[in-house]
Amino acid sequence: MKTKLFLLFLAFTFSTPVFAQQGFPFANEIQAFKHQDSLDFPKKNGILFIGSSSIRKWTDLEQRFANEPIIRRGVGGCELWQIVDYYTPYILFPYQARKIFIYAGENDIAAGKSAQFVADEFTKLWTMINQKSPSSEIYFMSIKPSPSRAKYFTEVDKANVLIKTYLKDKPKSHFINVATVIYKAGTAVPDSSLFQSDYLHLNSKGYDKWQKVLQPYVK
Repeated sequence: MKTKLFLLFLAFTFSTPVFAQQGFPFANEIQAFKHQDSLDFPKKNGILFIGSSSIRKWTDLEQRFANEPIIRRGVGGCELWQIVDYYTPYILFPYQARKIFIYAGENDIAAGKSAQFVADEFTKLWTMINQKSPSSEIYFMSIKPSPSRAKYFTEVDKANVLIKTYLKDKPKSHFINVATVIYKAGTAVPDSSLFQSDYLHLNSKGYDKWQKVLQPYVK
């Protein structure tokens, strides 16, 4: 009930400067998406990428898949639970996407959430999509091991296993491993040369690795 009331509040205040002043996380980014959509709303049956800053910072995603109707809606450093509780009415369901790629959960774990929590939140998101957009194909991009967050690697691995297992028997659903492709050759350690100086976000070479993995699915 609390979430529903909060979303109702958003519906009345989201487009106003007052809303941004309430301290709602990433309000300015959501407002920017709304403005962008008001100028040129994406056609339905597009290919939607949602998630946290690994999607937001993939600024040449549209160019890398130039022949596809890419819609990129990454939201800052958001956590998966925030997508579930707050953002789906704004970055997901309006677009009636044919394919939905999701990268989220890394920030939840870094904030102290457990692998089970992340898996449970993803289950909620999958259920929402399956109910409201049953024709959409769902792709979960595995949580990556970022060098700056090495102490969370065990929990990251657990979350990936839980989500992969959950999706195994789900229709129109896929688990895409984008984690091991950024390991150093012959190791289970991320290659720091594929990251920006913060050792958290991928650089262009890192996104090259992701593009190669995603290529067969993004078409």
